[in-house]
Amino acid sequence: MFLRTLSTRAAALRTAAATLALATALLAAGCATNRGPTTRIDYDKSADFSVYRTYGFPKETGTDRGGYSTLVTSYLKSSVSTAMEARGYKYSAERPDLLVNFFSNTRERTETRPGIGSAGYYGYRRGLYTGFPLYDNDRTVTYKVGTLNIDIVDAEKKQLVWEGVAEGRVSDEEMANPKVTINAVVTELMRQYPGRPNM
Repeated sequence: MFLRTLSTRAAALRTAAATLALATALLAAGCATNRGPTTRIDYDKSADFSVYRTYGFPKETGTDRGGYSTLVTSYLKSSVSTAMEARGYKYSAERPDLLVNFFSNTRERTETRPGIGSAGYYGYRRGLYTGFPLYDNDRTVTYKVGTLNIDIVDAEKKQLVWEGVAEGRVSDEEMANPKVTINAVVTELMRQYPGRPNM
């Protein structure tokens, strides 16, 4: 009898350990997925984008600081120029049809996430008994969130005709390689730009 009880307990412990290992693997896989940023686009539906042929940048963009141009500004100008020229626009420093401005920031966001035992799947345990200590603790998670705005303005009318906004979680690797990250985000936003010049 004693051996049967001991073997039943050992089997229950093995099952609990396998369940914990599976939950940990699923959690790690979920954390490993890196979703791209969320993008939002808005534009003037009455604008005739085919009449614009040239683009340029304002003297001071939203990413310039303290009277000088930042590295982020140079990365954004390079990526935007590549996207605009691929669509057939020509760069003009003097009198462009369109002005492209941008702004970006990075901030920390903190969330409190309930432990698995607090609600959700294991909520049925509430009030009857507790799970493993790992399951019952809420945890606080802090991460970086980046936002990038690109504004395209009719230079003559000084009127915004297109706006692209991207926002998403930023990893340490992306922070260490801002040029690559900025290029990827600008490419995604500009893919949704509706205009091409009518040459």
